[in-house]
Amino acid sequence: MQPEELFGLALGINDPWHVSNIAFSKEQSRLDISIDFKRGATFPCPVCGDLVTAYDTVEKTWRHMNFFQYETYLTARTPRVKCPKEGCGVKLVAVPWARSGSGFTLLFEALAMALAREMPINIEAAHLGEHDTRIWRIVDYYVAEARTRADFSEVSRLGVDETSSKRGHNYITLFHDMDQKRLLFATEGKDHTTVKAFAEDLKLHNGDPEKITSACIDMSKAFIKGIREEIPNAEVTFDPFHVIQLMNNALGAVRTEEAKLFPELLKGSRYVFLKNPENLTEKQDKTLVKLSHYRLKTGRAYLIKLALQDVYFSPSRLEAEALLKGWYGWAIRSQIDPVRKVAKTIKEHWNGILAWFDSKLSNGYVEAVNGLIQAAKRRARGYKTTKNLINMAYLIAGKLDFALPT
Repeated sequence: MQPEELFGLALGINDPWHVSNIAFSKEQSRLDISIDFKRGATFPCPVCGDLVTAYDTVEKTWRHMNFFQYETYLTARTPRVKCPKEGCGVKLVAVPWARSGSGFTLLFEALAMALAREMPINIEAAHLGEHDTRIWRIVDYYVAEARTRADFSEVSRLGVDETSSKRGHNYITLFHDMDQKRLLFATEGKDHTTVKAFAEDLKLHNGDPEKITSACIDMSKAFIKGIREEIPNAEVTFDPFHVIQLMNNALGAVRTEEAKLFPELLKGSRYVFLKNPENLTEKQDKTLVKLSHYRLKTGRAYLIKLALQDVYFSPSRLEAEALLKGWYGWAIRSQIDPVRKVAKTIKEHWNGILAWFDSKLSNGYVEAVNGLIQAAKRRARGYKTTKNLINMAYLIAGKLDFALPT
């Protein structure tokens, strides 16, 4: 078997295409494979599909996967066809080894996409000997193409959260299917218009905003407004983590203020009050017992926090509401301003907090995805554009079918 035939088989090239020449340069660390087509061959018109002969040719080159350590390029005499049908005209024929408009073969792009999931794009680009902008173009194309085929017709329960895109007040908002555990949509910003953008995108993928029955969010006024306007049938569930976080922040504020008054007494007690009693170390437990003998606001705030956590152990919404009413009365009469502020916030979001006992929705999965996205951003030392960050989010959590060649 001649080398041209061997490389033709390896590349999967079929009639009327064939490898016409192979040139190797050790000095340039480069392998060039020339591809041609048989004389008189016919090709489908890109517009109507009728078979027609070549009108003329254009020489085009594509980067292929390396042959061992050597960069490999395919160069083909690519035909243009002139179809006699009205509206067709002169068109460039699509080649089977590359997509239209790309400077890479399909197999090279498949490799680039596989590596993009495992390492930062700039490191991948260095390994492949390409500029990272060209690799991002590959990622952008396949993410967009895969999303056009995504089906959201069964989406009924939603998780929404934001994560930072750059330093400062720059964010992207992410919308997740809470049943399939996949990222549906990501967009720049964190105001109520992000929900409108999601609703429009949902419709493009066979989804229906009116079929969404539950949405788990934090207490962002923007998200609340967006859900009410764009997803009218969704019952809002406020994520339990954010509810408890409000109380933890209030507890921290109380401890900080009292630490100014009693610095020696409360020195080193920060993590004592952040933990639940069963998670304390022996030393921390002794510290908590010692502090319980003093009439500290921090100690009362800590007990109020534990009582709020206990609400979530209720077996039903009805029993939870009874406990929450008791908790609210205690908190609002506590005479501890940060705690009273949390109590008022919970009163304002009462139904959404209790909705958890029906939906059982939590943004724990969403927060985990945010952690993966931020970890990828740190490894890459940031992304040049928000679009790149969004594409990486889809790679991490979109569960997209990229239909890549193997």
